[in-house]
Amino acid sequence: MDFYGGPVHPTPPFNAPAARRLREALGMAPGHVAYGLAAQYGLRISAETVVAWERGIATPGERELTALAGVLWCAPGELLAAAATLREHRMTRDLTVDELARQLGMTGASYQRMEESGRWRGNEKQSAALCRTLGLSAAQFLTATGRDEELAGLLTSAVTTRWQAYVRPVAKIVPLDRALIQDVLEQLHTDYQALMVSTLSWSSTGRERSGSTGDAGRAFLARVVEQFWRTARV
Repeated sequence: MDFYGGPVHPTPPFNAPAARRLREALGMAPGHVAYGLAAQYGLRISAETVVAWERGIATPGERELTALAGVLWCAPGELLAAAATLREHRMTRDLTVDELARQLGMTGASYQRMEESGRWRGNEKQSAALCRTLGLSAAQFLTATGRDEELAGLLTSAVTTRWQAYVRPVAKIVPLDRALIQDVLEQLHTDYQALMVSTLSWSSTGRERSGSTGDAGRAFLARVVEQFWRTARV
């Protein structure tokens, strides 16, 4: 779904238990936190709201989260659960849209449109800069940019047909060295073909061959993305 018509800001993945632990470690009461939010950041947040955040009943917005981190003497990332989207990763790094955009060599408006729509349109150089700035692994990059299913489709085709034809398409969406991608696809293709030959040899009738091959093939393809990342890390 495209949100270019206006900004959409999903609720950040707030880690309520962490907020309480950090406050208690400082010897602060919810009222002290509320006072700090008002005195230091001009936010009129009641002690009851602070308690609601810590119980998971309510969630602070982006500005409130940044202020809360300041009051609790921690990084915003310490108040977030595991990040998944680009916005969540950016917030974990305590970066504004404009700060991140400068690192990527694009305008803040251009980056924000991609972040809000979930459609990453950066080139290979910008993708590499995004991973470097946000500390993303290649797998995290694919998840954050919503391309997991696209990769699964490409890998499925690569292992079942001519893998050479899929080096370039995979390299366009995965921020890894093209030579590494080539080696990984070749290995996955070899493993898959060996599995199919082994399964066919084991079967003694046409019916057994069809059933066994289908089951084994589906099991292999269900793991192909996981195998891709595991092989790529070697």
